[in-house]
Amino acid sequence: MGSRAFGKRYFQSMLADMKTAAFTLASPDACTSCTIFASPHSGRVYSKEFLRASVLDRQTIRSSEDAFVDDLISCAPAYGAQSIAATVPRAFVDLNRGADELDPAVVSGLRRVTHNPRISSGLGVIPRVVANGRAIYRGKLSLTEARLRLDTYWHPYHDKLRQMIETTRSDFGQTVLVDMHSMPHEAIEGLNHTPSQRPDVILGDRFGAAAAAHVVDQVEAAFRAAGLKVARNAPFAGAYIAQTYGRPSRNQHVVQVEIDRALYMDEARIEPRSDFSEFQELMSSVIAQIAGFGRASQVPLAAE
Repeated sequence: MGSRAFGKRYFQSMLADMKTAAFTLASPDACTSCTIFASPHSGRVYSKEFLRASVLDRQTIRSSEDAFVDDLISCAPAYGAQSIAATVPRAFVDLNRGADELDPAVVSGLRRVTHNPRISSGLGVIPRVVANGRAIYRGKLSLTEARLRLDTYWHPYHDKLRQMIETTRSDFGQTVLVDMHSMPHEAIEGLNHTPSQRPDVILGDRFGAAAAAHVVDQVEAAFRAAGLKVARNAPFAGAYIAQTYGRPSRNQHVVQVEIDRALYMDEARIEPRSDFSEFQELMSSVIAQIAGFGRASQVPLAAE
């Protein structure tokens, strides 16, 4: 399908087909934790128009999705914490990128941008590729369509996330955003670790810029208590969300969490493993512990 397919009428049809908000929220009856759990890459509402516009089949286009991470954090309200999960797919618009990270190789009408490794690799806010560099489209999208995607999905998600962070910090004196993701197992196999040392979870705090050390230590302790091996910042130190909202000096912390997909899903089939419920219970214990130290009396305030 050529670039003529990406007109305004096409996009309006796509929006009507998707019939969904940008995100879902889950809140406890009484919010008792300053911790917010987020899943910006688990959206899986793929419109027929979007799939027709892509050169990829549905299974392939889902390879960039953090499948089922929203299910793993769904228990957060039971422990007094809020959660927010994307419904829009990452392949359609990436909520963990800046709104200005537009790729001229996939969006027409853009001036050349300064070097940005995420854009160069095809992983801007409107992705050009999915996993393993497989192109999503044959043609380009119009700048009008790209902006419509941002206005319809990116901005509402970030407006809500920002509001949640600011309200929580006002109520509790601090906020801990746990930004949940999943990573392909092959990403871990490529690390310089022996099989017994390969991490199950990688925490990203942008090398201390996004969260205070005591916060990251406690998040790590929760995963280790569940029997999971944890590493930090390599190869995932945190992207746009950690960079934008992580302000430890203001008692506003962001910890990005990457979980090995092989622990709970069949990556090739994009299906939960037969023991998914057991892993979900394990994650429930982790979330309970993190939400517990996210109570106002549990997290030390950072120095002003």
